[in-house]
Amino acid sequence: MALIFSYKSSHRSTQNGNASASNASPSSGMQRVPSFSSVQLTAQRKKFAESMIGRSSFHKLLEPTPVQPAIAPYRIVLGNVKDKLLKTRRRLELLLEDIPCETDPWDHFETADQLLEPLLLCYDSLQSCGSGFLADGRLADLIRRVSTFGMVLIKLDLRQESGRHAEALDAITKFLDIGTYSEWDEEKKLEFLTRELKGKRPLIPSSIEVPPEVKEVLDTFRVAAELGSDSLGAYVISMASNASDVLAVELLQKDARLSVSGELGRPCPGGTLRVAPLFETVKDLREAGSVIRKLLSIDWYKEHVIKNHNGHQEVMVGYSDSGKDAGRFTAAWELYKAQEDVVSACNEFGIKVTLFHGRGGSVGRGGGPTYLAIQSQPPGSVMGTLRSTEQGEMVQAKFGLPNTAVRQLEIYTTAVLLATLRPPLPPRELKWRSLMEEISKVSCQNYRSTVYENPEFITYFQEATPQAELGYLNIGSRPTRRKASTGIGHLRAIPWVFAWTQTRFVLPAWLGVGAGLQYACEKGHTEDLKAMYQEWPFFQSTIDLIEMIIGKADASIAKHYDEVLVSESRQKIGDDLRKELSSTEKYVLVVSGHDKLSDNNKSLRRLIEGRLPYLNPMNMLQVEILKRLRRDDDNVKLRDALLITINGIAAGMRNTG
Repeated sequence: MALIFSYKSSHRSTQNGNASASNASPSSGMQRVPSFSSVQLTAQRKKFAESMIGRSSFHKLLEPTPVQPAIAPYRIVLGNVKDKLLKTRRRLELLLEDIPCETDPWDHFETADQLLEPLLLCYDSLQSCGSGFLADGRLADLIRRVSTFGMVLIKLDLRQESGRHAEALDAITKFLDIGTYSEWDEEKKLEFLTRELKGKRPLIPSSIEVPPEVKEVLDTFRVAAELGSDSLGAYVISMASNASDVLAVELLQKDARLSVSGELGRPCPGGTLRVAPLFETVKDLREAGSVIRKLLSIDWYKEHVIKNHNGHQEVMVGYSDSGKDAGRFTAAWELYKAQEDVVSACNEFGIKVTLFHGRGGSVGRGGGPTYLAIQSQPPGSVMGTLRSTEQGEMVQAKFGLPNTAVRQLEIYTTAVLLATLRPPLPPRELKWRSLMEEISKVSCQNYRSTVYENPEFITYFQEATPQAELGYLNIGSRPTRRKASTGIGHLRAIPWVFAWTQTRFVLPAWLGVGAGLQYACEKGHTEDLKAMYQEWPFFQSTIDLIEMIIGKADASIAKHYDEVLVSESRQKIGDDLRKELSSTEKYVLVVSGHDKLSDNNKSLRRLIEGRLPYLNPMNMLQVEILKRLRRDDDNVKLRDALLITINGIAAGMRNTG
């Protein structure tokens, strides 16, 4: 489960071209001023006059007729609106369930503009006949809500892996006897995609037969074409690595819209979905700026972004897989540089950019205090816009209660405004960046030598944590692995982090950090590190988050898991890792200048200490349950008991999503 939060800094709502209306009461003795100015109303009327659907019928309903003299015309109009809304909802439900629905365009609304037309007509009529107080009441509130939220409240994003799009194009190019798309080099792919995007005919023949996996992809694009951008937000491409990954989605989207438009005999509702490449691995993050430059250098794509998306490009950066790939410290630094490069690339072409942060709840997946995270972004990366995901139990924790949700929105708003008006400071000296590169390199080598290069580590991980058992429990939205293999590479980041959090070792958040800091200190850079901590918001945020997570770790609890569950031949791995944790704590405190962990956040330390009487017994129970369950893995009662301990430990540790 994920909540995607978007914020745009503005004095007025501009999503649908409508300014917010004031609801202030008039002062005594002053003439009533309508909530919507005449300029706004004129603009709205002109805009909606372009749509012929329902226009004459709504005007006619407002004219009194001798047939129904006792019925208020406004009630007739709004009753008609209500009926069409019910049919609209049913139509959308059928589309999402892939059930055929043949409906007359007159019977439902396809866009928020069509819904606003009769509402503004009633508003204008009430104002003109002296009933402004009625117009500025509940009707004005409804118009505001439709202008802000449209008909769907929250737009859904679509997300699919780049490899699935390549498979779909493979099937298409093979059917057309023009080769195998995935075997072409990047330049040939771009040439083919650009040529087809400039054309006006559909690419996919109606007679094509494709495997079920490809059909699923094509069907998704078809539903997106039928629903349009009024119901759906961005199309996110997971594991994006090349410009062709973006153009492939644009082509499949264009083809679906041409097909649906031909069947309907009119244009598809709404506009095309904006396409957001998601750069996740360290390798892809390093190439992110180059990919965006390549994209924007293609005339068709730049013109498309300017024409259909108001000159705005969205780019998503992933915190989970980059952290699993190279460790938290290296991932944080690569994400920082990638954002700088993407912003620079968009500025070169005069394109605005919104960075979409794919964060989890845990520090190992980019989580942490919202305000601190936004204030530590690279200068210029938050220019009035920001998107971020809230996942797992963090949705409930941050938005579960109205007052808490309002507080979170206030934090987002404040942080975005400050980051826009007073951007965070960049590194003061060039050598700070060089030092970060050295620390990152050592940290990554240390992390990968343990996680990927030690052949015994994967078995140790499976024995020491409940990772294998998580797959049996109905607590995730996706399989724990992307592909059927036992390696760390195909394990999703969520179970990777979650399993270590359960044992209170939280290894993904700190492994490699101590080695990097120790290297820098031994090279004589201790004072530089202290200065970086005091003066560079990004570095301070990174160290503070690692310090917080080390404060939540408990080596003695992790040792108990090893002693009971891990084979004796692999227990040395755990011993070495606990020494590494102790070393990391030492050097983090040296850099921060604190006497002990969380010294600058005593309330957090009290919270952690207050949970220990409840957490420790649950960990003891979990170890015993795992021991028994691994002897009798079909025992349903033991699985239920394990789920209870998992939920309890997750609630106590927080930041686990």
